[in-house]
Amino acid sequence: MGSKETLCRIRTILCLLLLFCVSCKCSASEFEITQVARLGVDASSHLARKIPDTLFGIFFEEINHAGAGGIWAELVSNRGFEAGGPHTPSNIEPWSIIGDDSSIFVGTDRTSCFRRNKVALRMEVLCDNCPVGGVGIYNPGFWGMNIEDGKTYNLVMHAKSPEMIEMTVSLTSSDGLRVLASAAIRVPGGSNWIKLDQKLVAQGTDRTSRLQITAKTKGVVWLDQVSLMPSDTYKGHGFRTELISMLLDLKPRFLRFPGGCFVEGSWLRNAFRWRDSIGPWEERPGHYGDVWNYWTDDGLGYYEFLQLSEVLGAAPVWVFNNGISHHDEVDTTAIAPFVKDILDSLEFARGSAESTWGSVRAAMGHPEPFPVKYVAIGNEDCGKENYRGNYLKFYNAIREAYPDIQMISNCDGSSGPLDHPADLYDFHVYTGSRALFSMKNTFDNTSRSGPKVCLSCHCFADLFMLQKDACETALQRLLFSWYYLSYEFTTCSYFSRGIPRIAYLVDVRLLCIASSWLATLSIFVNLILGAGFC
Repeated sequence: MGSKETLCRIRTILCLLLLFCVSCKCSASEFEITQVARLGVDASSHLARKIPDTLFGIFFEEINHAGAGGIWAELVSNRGFEAGGPHTPSNIEPWSIIGDDSSIFVGTDRTSCFRRNKVALRMEVLCDNCPVGGVGIYNPGFWGMNIEDGKTYNLVMHAKSPEMIEMTVSLTSSDGLRVLASAAIRVPGGSNWIKLDQKLVAQGTDRTSRLQITAKTKGVVWLDQVSLMPSDTYKGHGFRTELISMLLDLKPRFLRFPGGCFVEGSWLRNAFRWRDSIGPWEERPGHYGDVWNYWTDDGLGYYEFLQLSEVLGAAPVWVFNNGISHHDEVDTTAIAPFVKDILDSLEFARGSAESTWGSVRAAMGHPEPFPVKYVAIGNEDCGKENYRGNYLKFYNAIREAYPDIQMISNCDGSSGPLDHPADLYDFHVYTGSRALFSMKNTFDNTSRSGPKVCLSCHCFADLFMLQKDACETALQRLLFSWYYLSYEFTTCSYFSRGIPRIAYLVDVRLLCIASSWLATLSIFVNLILGAGFC
């Protein structure tokens, strides 16, 4: 998008919002005296300033199931029975048992064939005369699976049984009474694990469906890595097609990922690890996101985020952990392994197909490098004891290995120069909507020759403002963004359950607020879309 076209579009949106707000106020109250408002806009070319191509982008975080249960199309929650991970006892939640204690026994052990995912589910059918529908287990997915009539769903599961056993896989209503799709599968007897693939074609629609695996005869079977995905994911990448189309409409020029506090973790042991999120999905151990309090199998991993950037035509902005979480941190004297880890992540993205980590990427189906040119060293960690020391270790190592990469500091440079080198600095805003106008001079003293600003997180504290003051809020948000156009900035959106929180000047429909912690106006769950400004 050219700078003139962008500036024209911005001015048009501003005018429309002003007119809209005037109409809102007029319709909200009766006036005894006719009031006339005049708005003059000078769009002369000599007043135009070049707007950076990267002004508009999006920020995606695995929060409120934006990825797992959101944009990522996997319908099974806890597909590997690993929820809890190595630091807490594994459990099968939200899997549940069909049948009573006299007919079935279900447990877990560590006999899986997958090296990094050793937990498997053991199901022993005890009944000779099992109920008509059989006994077994079911998975409700994330708040119910949205199964649509006529669509095909791909089921993949791994199983073994000492003796041949026949089972039925079904998509049913939430109470199990209505069958939308069903198929018989057979596990041959033996000591080896086998991979089973089955297509299920839905004969009906139900937004709160579940996946059932049942049997009617005595026997023992082990199950692991049970996956169910729609067959029409976007270009086969695993993303929900209808949601990717919404992101494409935004035309973002960069994608900041994967967080956010999700990157840090409340404790380092639960931080996002890029190495654990690449390779075959069956081998990804997953992890417990202890900041947002839910398990993710990391099917949406580092590689998939790079793919998403490519699909959107957006520059990837890789936010990595710098050895700091919310409650513990690595001393700078011991940070070297973390630095090496991030250099490896950059080789995975940018290295040739013959390099150590580039070859791993190539084996996953992408021999061409991904153009990673921006990295953020940590997230909101500036005040931590070891941040500056750790930051410099990462900065110097990355600058030496990849001189063209632009590095983003967590420290605020709006009121004074930074005490360390940086190409950009993150600026995060947490405030009430009415405070926006008072922030209009925030960057008046910012050096035009110093690091540029990445406004990558902009959150309102008043959750119900759209209901009460939608018009005023939209105008405040727009004007707050407008003040930035005197500078060369990058501006980001934020995702909550996959829906943009903020989309500056990109699309008026997206000028909205949705709290990550308590509520969202529109959510991905079962494709509830198009509400109000969102």
